[in-house]
Amino acid sequence: MTINAGRVVRWPHRVGVVPTVADGYRRRRLTTELEQATAGGGAAALTRVLSGLGGVGKTQLAAAHAHHVWSRQRVDLLVWVTAATRQGVVAAYAQGAYGVLDTADEEGEQAATRFLAWLATTDRRWLIVLDDLRAPADLTGLWPPATPTGTVLVTTRRRDAALAGGERRLLDVDVFTPGEATAYLRHKLPHEPVDQLHQLAADLGHLPLALAQATAYLTDRGLDCAAYRARLADRQRALAHLLPEPEALPDEHRATVTATWWLSITAADLLHPRGLARPLLELAAMLDPNGTPVGLFTTSAITDHLSGLDRNGNAEPVDREAVADALHNLHRLSLVTHGASRLQVHALVQRATRDQLTPGQLDTAARVAADALLQLWPDPERDDPAGSQVLRANTAALYEHPRHALLDLHCHAVLFRAGRSLGDTGQPAAAVAYFTDLHTDCLRVLGPDHPDTLTALHNIAQWRGEAGDPAGAVEVFTRVLTGQLRVLGPDHPDPLTTRNNLAYSQGRAGDPAGAVEAFIQVLADRLRVMGPDHPDTLSTRNNLAYWRGEAGDPAGAVESLRQVLADRSRVLGPDHRHTLSTSSNLAYWRGEAGDPAGAVESLQQVLADYLRVLGPDHPHTLTTRRNLAYWRSEAGDRAGAVEATEHVLADQLRVLGPGHPDTLVSRRNLARWRDNDEG
Repeated sequence: MTINAGRVVRWPHRVGVVPTVADGYRRRRLTTELEQATAGGGAAALTRVLSGLGGVGKTQLAAAHAHHVWSRQRVDLLVWVTAATRQGVVAAYAQGAYGVLDTADEEGEQAATRFLAWLATTDRRWLIVLDDLRAPADLTGLWPPATPTGTVLVTTRRRDAALAGGERRLLDVDVFTPGEATAYLRHKLPHEPVDQLHQLAADLGHLPLALAQATAYLTDRGLDCAAYRARLADRQRALAHLLPEPEALPDEHRATVTATWWLSITAADLLHPRGLARPLLELAAMLDPNGTPVGLFTTSAITDHLSGLDRNGNAEPVDREAVADALHNLHRLSLVTHGASRLQVHALVQRATRDQLTPGQLDTAARVAADALLQLWPDPERDDPAGSQVLRANTAALYEHPRHALLDLHCHAVLFRAGRSLGDTGQPAAAVAYFTDLHTDCLRVLGPDHPDTLTALHNIAQWRGEAGDPAGAVEVFTRVLTGQLRVLGPDHPDPLTTRNNLAYSQGRAGDPAGAVEAFIQVLADRLRVMGPDHPDTLSTRNNLAYWRGEAGDPAGAVESLRQVLADRSRVLGPDHRHTLSTSSNLAYWRGEAGDPAGAVESLQQVLADYLRVLGPDHPHTLTTRRNLAYWRSEAGDRAGAVEATEHVLADQLRVLGPGHPDTLVSRRNLARWRDNDEG
């Protein structure tokens, strides 16, 4: 003990109330680091700042650590500070000063200053915990000193630069790992099947606070895991109604999960630029929690939407810089994780945010996000499978809440774009399945004669053909055409497109002469309705030339394709995917017309263009490599063709899979050449 001015100070000494460690508390990766930091010595210790989303367990980590060092007598002084306000910090320091110094006659700030000075010079071991720091500026002049005998632990939802660097180390606290979450639930719900516990943990995003409050809710109501999960899966239920009432919170929780986040959202929205953080989070809440491209939030669809909102009287137009700053404000409050190219939001934060929106606000947010996705989507689809998958995942998430917003009076174009993305990236069977589901939804909501319902059916036909079922494509295209003629009339662009694609499928199904006849008729109508330079007219001319070759006139195909190539280059540009397709067709028919060396030369240029425009793994690039190898064989270089096809087959297997039609063609080419060599 120590005697100060006649007062006895008994050591070890504790100031403040350390929260109780929750029932079922799990040791985590950061636990060991904190223990090692306190056990060390001999040099000034770093201040550890535990930062993360509200509910990840920062306070519990700090409380468990405080109890650990206190029970093992590793500190002489433990001060637990509720640091939500500067006044709270000053009051706690003043209480600490009164406990170890003679400060009875000193005001709060003066006593706090004396306490910090004592911490800097004492040889006593001390730990200061600053829990729930909400504004880094509140600690200006109040940061505990760095000394060999003292350690500082801060918990906060903030990620500001002021909390890192120098003597401060920012430690990100994440949700439980799947194993930690399941172990916690096994402790709380020992009679539940492990698979149900594992799935409940995933449903709640492995968030510690949500797990604790959910177990209290289902226990209080006598529910089992499956019943609670069924309620949780019902998107019509607000998340707040699936958690305990404030008076029934477990483990001395101060607030529900949703109330905890709402404080952070309000704080982020008050930062400059004021009034932008909340609407941006509302848009992010509609999308995939696993990651949304950051560029989506700076599309004109979103900046125009934000500019039109009433932001507490702020009528200034919103630009890209303002959006970037507002997103970083959300990151500073740990409401989102802002990476270099992706923005992530916890699924429960998304749900709690959506719960605050009216049905009209939900619909608006969904449509704005859909418009932004459509603007961001590259056309043509580039060689970026991961990027394409992210866009499709965000479209799928968006379609779930609320679904009717994108399928009300019409089907939003982003839903068609997502399905086409599957086909364009070499997944025609998946595209068929996607459009089959979309067609079912369109039938239910829009009816069988709505143009978008017929468009969804049209896409089923298209990708059935690309998946290797041209006869099935003919059958479905015929159904589509019947409906379109009845609903739209013969000169509408949609039935003209269907007639074009039906003719193409007829040719692939074994009737090239019938395809030629059909294309001649479609071309006449497109010339009359659209004119000679319309892209659709040029498409029909390209197809007519191709099937003339298939019908036995390769020289005529070459002549026609040269004219189409010149016109497409003029109208669309040399790098347009349709122009490149015509170049590829022209090379093919040069070979079929008796000029395999010319075909090789042309395809080498086409391949260079595809590599530059689409990338090495795009299906069109892979097909061009296969065709180039084929014409090398026809030009007399069988060994080179075999080697090149082996390479392209390996890439097709990796990118497209073994059952893709293009992969099968490469296999057949190799087998035929090897059989001929052996024969």
